[in-house]
Formats: sequence, structure tokens, C-alpha cells
Amino acid sequence: MLGFELDFWDYATFATAAVAGFAGVMIYIWIAGLPGRIALARNHPEAEAVKIMGWAGLLPTILPWIQAFIWAFKPSDIVDIRRFPKAEAKAIEEEREPERRAPDAAKD
Repeated sequence: MLGFELDFWDYATFATAAVAGFAGVMIYIWIAGLPGRIALARNHPEAEAVKIMGWAGLLPTILPWIQAFIWAFKPSDIVDIRRFPKAEAKAIEEEREPERRAPDAAKD
């Protein structure tokens, strides 16, 4: 068919190329899913979004995958502090003051 006979080394070359191609696909799948697995292991609040961005980000370009990888390591114990502790304590006291007056008003 090709003008020459295929021997053992030709088939060994084809098998090696097939194994290398399969290994390349498996490495691609492992790398694409890495941000999602990291986010799930760290109990990230947006773990599913990180997982989808990791898979979709590696297809066209690598930049979204890098962003997903960084996002997976974002700390998930975010504390929202809108006031400093003294201002927060004062605000809590102001919120509780009507509650303290209400029982006194009922006794009168």
C-alpha cells in the first residue's frame, strides 16, 4: 500500500504516539479541572463558578484559567467591616436602646 512493509518498529512508533497523545489529553483534563478541585477542597463559596471558569478558560486562551487558579486560592473567610470596632459597638448600643426603653414603658 505505501510501497514498503511496516515492521515492529513502525507499530511501536504508532503505539508510542498514541500513548503520548492520550497522556497529553489526560494532562490537559487534569490541568483544566485543577482550579475547581482546589476551590472545592478549600470550601470556596463560589467553587462551582471557579470550576466552570477553569474548564472554559483553558480552551480559547490561558488568561481566564490563570484568573480561576488565583480565584481558587482566595480566602473564603471574608469579614465585612464597615466600621471600626468602637464605632460598631456604639451602633449596636444605639440599636439596642429602644429595646431597653420598651420594658420600662410597659411598667409605667
